Amino acid sequence: MKIILKFLICIVFFNTIVFNAQTTDIQKDTLELASAVKIKKQRTLLHKSIVPLSLIGVGLAANNSQFEKNLNNDLRDAVGNNFQTSVDDYLLFVPIVQMYAADAFGMKAKNHWFDQTKYLFISNVISTGISELLKSTITKTRPDTSDGNSFPSGHTTIAFTNAAVLQNEFQETSPVYAYSGYAFATTTGVFRMLNNRHYVSDVLVGAGIGILVTQLVYHFEPLKKFNPFKKSKDISFFPQYKENTYGFHFKYEL
Repeated sequence: MKIILKFLICIVFFNTIVFNAQTTDIQKDTLELASAVKIKKQRTLLHKSIVPLSLIGVGLAANNSQFEKNLNNDLRDAVGNNFQTSVDDYLLFVPIVQMYAADAFGMKAKNHWFDQTKYLFISNVISTGISELLKSTITKTRPDTSDGNSFPSGHTTIAFTNAAVLQNEFQETSPVYAYSGYAFATTTGVFRMLNNRHYVSDVLVGAGIGILVTQLVYHFEPLKKFNPFKKSKDISFFPQYKENTYGFHFKYEL
C-alpha cells in the first residue's frame, strides 16, 4: 500500500513539473507571438509610410524652385490663361461616395460603417488641421497671386485622405476598387495646378500629409471600441441622389 501511495505521489509530482513546464512554454510562445505581431505591425506602418514621406520630401525639395515655376508656366500655356473649372471641388469627395456605395452593395470592408465614418472624420480633422496650420505659417503666394494660402494644397490633402481611407477599408477584399480612389485624388491635384491655384510642391506635400495621417490613424485606431451601432442590424446608411441634390440616407429602427 505504501508503495502504491509513493507511486501516486511521484506521478502527481511529475505531472506538476510537466504542467508547469508546458505553461511556461505556452507563455513564452504567446510572448514571442505578440512580439512578432508587434514587429510586423511596425514594419507594416513603416512600409505604408514610404510613399507619403517620399511625396512630402520631393514636394519640399521642389518648393519655390525654378522647376515648379517653369512647370506652372508650361501648364498655363497648354490650357490657356483663361482656363478655369470647378471639377476639383467635387472630385475630392468621390472616394467617400465609393466607400459608402460599396457598403450599400454589400462589399466586404475592414470595418463597420460607423468605424469607417469615425476614422474618416478623425483623419480629415487631423490632416486638414496640419494643412491649414502650414498655410497660415508659410504664407506662400498662389500662382494666381490671389492670396498666401498656396502651400500645401488643402483640396489635395482632403482628396488623398479620403482615398487612403477607401484603400484601408477594401485593400484586403477588393484591391483594385480600394486603390481606385487615388485616381480621383490625383486628378484633383492636377486640376488644382491647371486652375492656377497651386504649384506642384503644394500638391505633393498635400497628398503626402493626407496619406500619412490616414495610415497613422488606421495603425493606432483611436476610439477603437466606440461604436454604438455595431450590434444593431436595423440600420442602413448610404449616399443618395434625388432631383439634382446630393445627400445621405440614414435609417435606424428601434
